[in-house]
Amino acid sequence: MTPPRVVVWYSCGVTSAVAAHLTIKAGHDPIIAYCASTLSTEHPDNERFIADCEQWFNRPIRRLYSKKYTDIYDVFRRTKWLVGPRGARCTTELKKLVRRDFEDLTDLQVFGFSAGEQRRADRFRESNPEVRLSVPLIDQGVTKAQAIEILKRAGIELPIMYRLGYRNNNCIGCVKGGQGYWNKIRDDFPEVFARTAAIEREMGTSIHRHRKGPHKGDSLYLDELPRGVGRYEQEPDIQCGIWCGQQNLFEVTP
Repeated sequence: MTPPRVVVWYSCGVTSAVAAHLTIKAGHDPIIAYCASTLSTEHPDNERFIADCEQWFNRPIRRLYSKKYTDIYDVFRRTKWLVGPRGARCTTELKKLVRRDFEDLTDLQVFGFSAGEQRRADRFRESNPEVRLSVPLIDQGVTKAQAIEILKRAGIELPIMYRLGYRNNNCIGCVKGGQGYWNKIRDDFPEVFARTAAIEREMGTSIHRHRKGPHKGDSLYLDELPRGVGRYEQEPDIQCGIWCGQQNLFEVTP
């Protein structure tokens, strides 16, 4: 009888990389799987980080792709959807459904929830009771900050998005980001800001809405977003992948 697979869901983030390392260190022989349909909209440095991690793990990272969509912009245009109260369609199509196509119900599935994210892990279990979940960072009390130190001790340079001050290594220009995030994107990646602003106008829908003043509830398009509005450091983490967190609509001061 073939033993159940151990599958680590790698995301180019620091915690999923360390979760894979701890799983291998524990004596497992995991498949390390990466939903790569978003790679073209991630920072090019992620290719370097993947190669470094493959060398660290001493095994390949298996890339999985959507059978239907090429990237996030393909999802936006074909579904006519950017983001809503329960998250983003791109996450569902390019990550969740790709995972479900690959998984087997006998798999032990390893995710990079870190210490301090027990509630997120519990919500994932509640929403996905069929998944045999392994959370080595929570089990061993490893925080995200400690995961970063583990990577540094291994001689692996952090992905450039972290070095630029972003808290996650998602697509550049995530539609779940708040106003402070998008003002930072405008400064760091003006071409991505412009492309997303154009997509909003093309689709007639916006990522953000006014929450105060005479325009409360109206669309707030990126090309109308005032510079200096929002505080990225105070905004919630952008969750992408196995848990697509609820989108908060950030306020513009009237």
